[in-house]
Amino acid sequence: MKDRIQKLLLTSTFVTTLLFSQKLGNQPDPATLVQHRVNFLTTILSLTAAQQQQAMTIFTDAATTALTVRSNLKTAHQSLGNAVKSNDISSIDQVSITIGNLTAQQVSTKAKANAAFYQILTPDQQAKFNQIQSQRHGRFGGRGPGGFLGDPQ
Repeated sequence: MKDRIQKLLLTSTFVTTLLFSQKLGNQPDPATLVQHRVNFLTTILSLTAAQQQQAMTIFTDAATTALTVRSNLKTAHQSLGNAVKSNDISSIDQVSITIGNLTAQQVSTKAKANAAFYQILTPDQQAKFNQIQSQRHGRFGGRGPGGFLGDPQ
């Protein structure tokens, strides 16, 4: 029970910090988000120093890719808005396809990083991880494609 309370408090602190910083318009930089995520995963899974380093690399690479995709998505949404205002049906179709592809890239990047992280876990850590994931899904619903414990949302 004490473990659950500690995990709940840690998770609540993590989420509150992220939400508060986003509400203020201070988006945390990707390196900070990755560090928080690895710290969180270390706490609940007892990651070794080597696993922490591997996780940092995996999630930093994914965050770098995500920044590029997010920037492209922002541009595509602006283009879509312009196409709507000018009633350019052809552009609406083209930009919609682009947005779909970029969204697929986001999901793929996240899922691949999560898969790579899962592979560095020991069988005991994977079992603990699976148990925690199933409890989270049961209480709070699904996390969406590629959703993973410790993902900043």
